[in-house]
Amino acid sequence: MKKNIGTIDKIMRLILAALFLILFLTGTVTGTIGIILIIFAITFTATALFNFCPLYIPLKWSTKKD
Repeated sequence: MKKNIGTIDKIMRLILAALFLILFLTGTVTGTIGIILIIFAITFTATALFNFCPLYIPLKWSTKKD
């Protein structure tokens, strides 16, 4: 698993994950959309922590500077 997420990408993912979690926990977003946001928050957090995004592989993208 080669790292393909740079620092700015990682920070943006963590900020979005925190925002989605706050929106859900405050009741601003509920129901199906709320559950979808929680799934995105978990995904963004995991990819940021592992510095790896599987979607970048078929797209041949990398935001990590070598």
